[in-house]
Amino acid sequence: MSHLPILPVIVPALTAVTLLLFARAPIATQRAISVLSMLGMVGIATALVVEAAGGSMMTYRLGDWAAPYGIVLVADRLAVLMVAMTSLVGLGTVAFAAQGWDLHGRNFHALLHFQLMGLNGAFLTGDIFNLFVFFEILLIASYGLMLHGGGRERIGAGLHYVVLNLGGSALFVIGLGMVYGSLGTLNMADLALRVGDVGPGLEAVVQAAALLLLVVFALKAALLPLYFWLPRTYGATSAPVAALFAIMTKVGVYSIIRVYTLVFPGEAPVIDGLPGAVLLPIALATIVFAALGALAANTLRGMVANLLVVSVGVMMTAISLFTEASLAAGLYYMVHSTLIVAALFLIVEMVSAERGEVVDRLQPAPQVARPALLGTLFFVAAAAIGGLPPFGGFLGKVYVLQSAADANGVAWIWTIVLAGSLLGLVALARGGSAVFWNTAPSTDDDEIGDPPRTAPPSGRPASAAPAVLLLGLVAAVAILAGPVSTFTDAAAAQLADPTGYIEAVMGPDGGIDGVADGDIDDVADGGTEGVAVELQTGGGE
Repeated sequence: MSHLPILPVIVPALTAVTLLLFARAPIATQRAISVLSMLGMVGIATALVVEAAGGSMMTYRLGDWAAPYGIVLVADRLAVLMVAMTSLVGLGTVAFAAQGWDLHGRNFHALLHFQLMGLNGAFLTGDIFNLFVFFEILLIASYGLMLHGGGRERIGAGLHYVVLNLGGSALFVIGLGMVYGSLGTLNMADLALRVGDVGPGLEAVVQAAALLLLVVFALKAALLPLYFWLPRTYGATSAPVAALFAIMTKVGVYSIIRVYTLVFPGEAPVIDGLPGAVLLPIALATIVFAALGALAANTLRGMVANLLVVSVGVMMTAISLFTEASLAAGLYYMVHSTLIVAALFLIVEMVSAERGEVVDRLQPAPQVARPALLGTLFFVAAAAIGGLPPFGGFLGKVYVLQSAADANGVAWIWTIVLAGSLLGLVALARGGSAVFWNTAPSTDDDEIGDPPRTAPPSGRPASAAPAVLLLGLVAAVAILAGPVSTFTDAAAAQLADPTGYIEAVMGPDGGIDGVADGDIDDVADGGTEGVAVELQTGGGE
């Protein structure tokens, strides 16, 4: 019996509770607990990736309740890929925040681990209702993180963020009610079995529910016209939170992939390819508007936030085609873009902290105290996120363009993706020149050594190690492009043929009493009972 599938949920939950119990302990103790937990999470994620790479699809039935009545967690390749990215970004975030940003408010580390719990739960759950539950957990934690440290700008942006997400949650509940009322279940594998046999008169209800859920997930993923909240929100919050939020937008992307390849696949008669037809033009329009937003941004944070939206548009362009090749390309590009955006938020924070009261505004300011180090980091990150060779962004975009070669509107796809990349590079060049070249002499009132408002309370220059760690991972994605793309190809194969996923959850016969072929271990050790199922699926290396 393997408890691996539930550990990414249990470990951050227990860590968060422990940190609340130690709320009055020295901050060094809280930081040690947080960092050790994140190192453990990286180890757990690595073990899950190894299992999934070998072809295993693990399911974990809480309380030993068979699907569709019980809660089930499913660790397929897509889920463990998302958990691994969450763990790596979380480690970099915790290490950076531990330099002093966690002192700007209370319970930073507890809130961060509650959000990690929600993120991992959303990626692993096999039930669409529990997807909503984990959505709410990560959102509630994100509200606290967004407002951490206070300030008028942050509170104003946070208010819009909270209101929009509450509206999205309300629509999510309505969509779930429509799905349950028409299909009688919320287990995603069970829904996949039932959606092809919708009762008479319910086709319109199911289609409306599918489109309503698509609106909710598009809001979470920050697609046009539902992304305008993101640049201001991410620009107003602290750098460690913005870096962690780089993975939060991927929850919406993940939900679109999972729900519209498993529950509402394009070939289902009741859907008839509608999600892809809706998503492709929206994704392309998102690239255009966000690239123009990056070009027009007057702050580094605003520019990076818009570039994050551009990256979402690129990956959703590939995903909206819903072919095995395009899904693989979208997943590979997602890995790269998540890591590089998180790194860039940290680099921008270090730059801002050395520019006095000007912080990240694109206007003349005294030269930063570490121009060689920060300039090099910014240049490398800009080249990577802009899609220049030999970085993973270049490989990912080539992969995306190749996957769209036979798609309808291929000329539009190639033109907009390449034009968006060009506009992003121009925006980055403008930002870099404004910060590192267009400098002004310091005055007595604005010394380079004065602690700026974005710096840690200590006033000491922040260590670049967390940002270097994330940049190193970005480089690894490019250097190890072969193994990484092999994994994403296999993940796309599982998504294109969800038979293995359905059998792992429901059993080969689709009955609630069935279990998948494979090794079944029953556990009854006095704690939570469960059954872990390992199903050997196709598409392995």
